[in-house]
Amino acid sequence: MRIFVGNLSYKTTDDELATAFEAYGEVSSASILLDRDTGRSKGIGFVDMPNSSEAEAAIEGLDGADLGGRNIKVEEARPPRPRR
Repeated sequence: MRIFVGNLSYKTTDDELATAFEAYGEVSSASILLDRDTGRSKGIGFVDMPNSSEAEAAIEGLDGADLGGRNIKVEEARPPRPRR
């Protein structure tokens, strides 16, 4: 299951994001989106967890939790909207 994570600190790394979710189960990937021009974090990221029940537990356990000094928003990722 793909999980969206928002309101991340701009200093949070991919590894820190993965570590937070590994407390709930196996993480196959964790990545923070970077601005194409500046290379700076956009404050959002995605985590992929192969086990749905572990992913749902992570969503429930981490939504609103403090990570890097910020209360993160965690929810199941939605498919991207079509571009116009």
